[in-house]
Amino acid sequence: MRARDHGFAPGLLPPGAANAITDVAGVRVGHANHVADHTGVTAVWPHGGDPWSDWYFCATSALNGAGELTGTNEIEEWGCQEVPVLLTGTPYVGAVHAAVTHTLTARQPRIGRDDVIIPVVGECDPSSWCDVRDGPEPDDALVARALDTAAGGSIEEGQVGAGVGMETFGFAGGIGTASRVVGGHTLGVLVLSNFGLTERFVLCGRPVGIELAGETASSGEGSCICLVATDAPLLPHQLRRLARRPFLGLGRTGSHGSHGSGEISFAWTTANLMARDEAAEVRDLRMLRDDLLSLLFAACAEAAEEAVLNALCAGRDLRGYDGQVLRRFPAERFAVT
Repeated sequence: MRARDHGFAPGLLPPGAANAITDVAGVRVGHANHVADHTGVTAVWPHGGDPWSDWYFCATSALNGAGELTGTNEIEEWGCQEVPVLLTGTPYVGAVHAAVTHTLTARQPRIGRDDVIIPVVGECDPSSWCDVRDGPEPDDALVARALDTAAGGSIEEGQVGAGVGMETFGFAGGIGTASRVVGGHTLGVLVLSNFGLTERFVLCGRPVGIELAGETASSGEGSCICLVATDAPLLPHQLRRLARRPFLGLGRTGSHGSHGSGEISFAWTTANLMARDEAAEVRDLRMLRDDLLSLLFAACAEAAEEAVLNALCAGRDLRGYDGQVLRRFPAERFAVT
């Protein structure tokens, strides 16, 4: 069940689609795992075409940078990208980076001839629950499966794909997603949620973590990667501003950006795609007026908050490699009737 099914309805805006990042037309998400209880890969295609052929505008931001999102130098310099986005466990960033390079190069003959790619791979650390020393490492086949099974519509959440082994406020976390429709535009957020001190957890304004603190415990360190997609016609400087807003949603749930936590976001638009082979020397672009960004900012914060709650509500018990159990969040205890 999802947060709204339990009566949890964060935010004040009309819910709109209130479903998933895939409500932004063309965005697709896929998960792949070697085995059910070991972290794997989540792949996100940023628009309905081939990003190698049609570049997309994007930007990144970090509240606390104790984590990794590869490709950020190029994004900062150019304000655009040409690859899908991959999420995985911290020890596997290099393996996934190599695997997506191998996979996309094999499928696009021009990669390595006309140009090379710098993959975008984000991570959170599952090592408290998954055996990252001896467990299976993502390989080319696993990454290809995540890319090839990516689809629109509903998204499996919680302990799946990169989400396996992720802990949120002392309970099973992982993948969560939500969306908003505002001002005629759709905005969606997907999180890889792995953060939070139990006693600081706030559920739609209710400090329920105080009640739960005696039942479970977390260090408060960890990370949360936030992916933000919109169909609003934005330019990179506007996307950089948008990329800061998920952190407000994390803060509503109880995040304080602890020393060892990596709160990193990546935002993009499916509008203003730029054809690699366009012959024109000057491109005509559309840009939403800056004073109209406020609704998108609010939508981003709200969707990020709801995405974290959806990750929690989708949780399942996970037995770790040392026999300890990462418990599911008891959402039914706090449901609004």
